[in-house]
Parts: sequence; structure tokens; C-alpha cells
Amino acid sequence: MLRVHFTGLDLARLRLAGDPDVLWETVLSLHRLRDKQGESIFGDWRSETRARLNGETRLLAPLVPSRGYFPDFLTPPEGLDGLESGIAALRATPADRVHDELSRLPTVRTLPAWIRSLAEGDARAFGKLISALHTYHQAAIAPYWAHIQAQIEADRAVRGRALLDGGADALLSSLPPTMRWRAPVLEVDYPVDRDMYLGGRGLLLLPSFFCRRTPVTLQNTELTPVLVYPARAMSESAPAVPDAPRSLGKLVGHTRSAVLGSIGGGCTTSELARRVGVSAASASQHAGVLREAGLVLTLRNGSAVMHTLTPLGAALLRGGHRGPQSRGRVQSSMPARSTPATMLQFPGG
Repeated sequence: MLRVHFTGLDLARLRLAGDPDVLWETVLSLHRLRDKQGESIFGDWRSETRARLNGETRLLAPLVPSRGYFPDFLTPPEGLDGLESGIAALRATPADRVHDELSRLPTVRTLPAWIRSLAEGDARAFGKLISALHTYHQAAIAPYWAHIQAQIEADRAVRGRALLDGGADALLSSLPPTMRWRAPVLEVDYPVDRDMYLGGRGLLLLPSFFCRRTPVTLQNTELTPVLVYPARAMSESAPAVPDAPRSLGKLVGHTRSAVLGSIGGGCTTSELARRVGVSAASASQHAGVLREAGLVLTLRNGSAVMHTLTPLGAALLRGGHRGPQSRGRVQSSMPARSTPATMLQFPGG
């Protein structure tokens, strides 16, 4: 078990990643490619990915064993900024750190020659690693990036709503069953027994599509603390907002019904477009029609616009079946329909 110890300052510095981390997804997908679990989710992906690969898995496998430790330098925090930023940070890893982390691999005595050269700072070996990561990413990750992003956004909607409703306590309590919040300690199912003391540095929670079974963290306690956990899988569990009833599709159109159901706990126009599979302009147009009907509220959030469901929109998705107290909330939202439409419309939505 992993025990993550929080202080009050750590709770104040708790963060939820805004996007999937390209290098964490790349590295963790190597595990999914080699195991045989989750066939309903990963079966087609495995078949399609293997058909595109040409030995990259064999090259990278010694660096990322099927179980246990893999070097921290493979997943620098810059992976959140995209593949090129992550690769640049990886390439800039100090040679002594690369040597130290590779020496911790359980198979260190049987590592291929090029990885042993990597441990000695050989530039050609680093080039081989970068090339293998690039090629593997193009085969295993890039074709599915929109789907990965949609999964992460769905998870963020759940966690974000918990944070808004109950703060850091509620967010930590909303995490998957493999993590249990017993303040001030987060208990995490983990292959080894370990304590992580955050010491006021905070914690980055990083939902991941390819992380399965148990969460993952860095071995080096001096690095910025991060906890990678399995994102809520839309294909495995109930969505944050119930699916729109078929009758709703007949009433407002199937695309517009999908837009309403995809807004969930809130999303930007670009996120909505990816979830529904339409252009940003189309997503904005459909959201505008739903906004005029009093089903969606649109607010500016920095340079983006954020769409959320009104109580009436949520009730419509439920087929009109409201709880004992929701009736009043829906009624109280009705005066908003008298608000001039221009007050709820933003350019570039």
C-alpha cells in the first residue's frame, strides 16, 4: 500500500491535470499492449497498433518491464505540454540521473548494449530511444488521441464537480476505489509498501486512459509529487450525466441530443466538439440553440467559454424524473429565460 501524507498546505496545492500527459500515456500503453486484460476496451487497439509497429516494442520493453519499476526520466512533467516538449525534457535529463535510474531496473545485468550505452550518456543511444518513442507514439497513441482526451475530460468533469461541491476533501473522496481518503492520508493500492510525505509541495492528480488496476507514482521522492490513476472509463461505468432518452433525440434531433448529453459537468466548446465528434463551429451552434431554450448556460472562463447544464436541461436528460427537491430548483431557474439572449452569448464560443 502507498500512503500519501497531506498537510494543510498540500491540500491547498492539490491540482488536477488539465490534459492527458502524452509520455505517461505512451509508457503505460506498453503495459496494456503486452497484457491480455481489458480485451473489450483494448482488444481492437492492440490489434491495430501491433499491425503498425516494426520492432519498437522490443526496443522499449527492457526500459519498461511488464511489472514494477521503470525509470522516472521517461515521464517528465513537460509531457503535459505535448510530445515535443516532453521529448525535449527527456533528452535534457542529466547523465548521472539517467545512469542512476537505469541501474535500478531489475534486469540491469541483462540490458541490451544500446541501453547500457544510454546509461553512460551516449548521444547515439539517446537518439535511438527518442526515435523509438516517436515511432511507437505515432502507432499506438496519436491515432487515438481524441478518444484519450475525451476519456480524461469525462473524468475531470466528475472530479471537478466534486471539488466545486465539497472542496479538496470531496475531490479526494471521489477518486476510484483503489484510493481511499482517510484524512490526512490517502491510501492507495500499490505493489509495495511505501509512504509519500508531500511536505507542503502539493500533489498533481493525473487521470490516465492507459493506467489500469493500480495507480502509479514516481520513485524519486525529490521530484514534483504526481499520482497517476485510472481515468473513469465511459465504456465501463455510468456517465456523469444519464444518456439522453431516445424520445429526446426525436424531439430535438440526435446530434443536439448528443450535445446536451455530452456537456456533463461542464466543458468548453472544443471539448464538446471532441466528445460529440463534430466541428467546433457546429458544437457552438448546437449549444447556442440549447442555450436559447434554457437547457444550457454558457459563461466565459478566461479565453474560453464554458457550457454547463441548467437544472431544466439535466431534468430533461433524466426524462423528466426529478427528485423530491429538484422541482423547486427547476422552477427557480425559469426567470433566467427572460434574460436577454445577448447577455448569454459570447463571440468565439
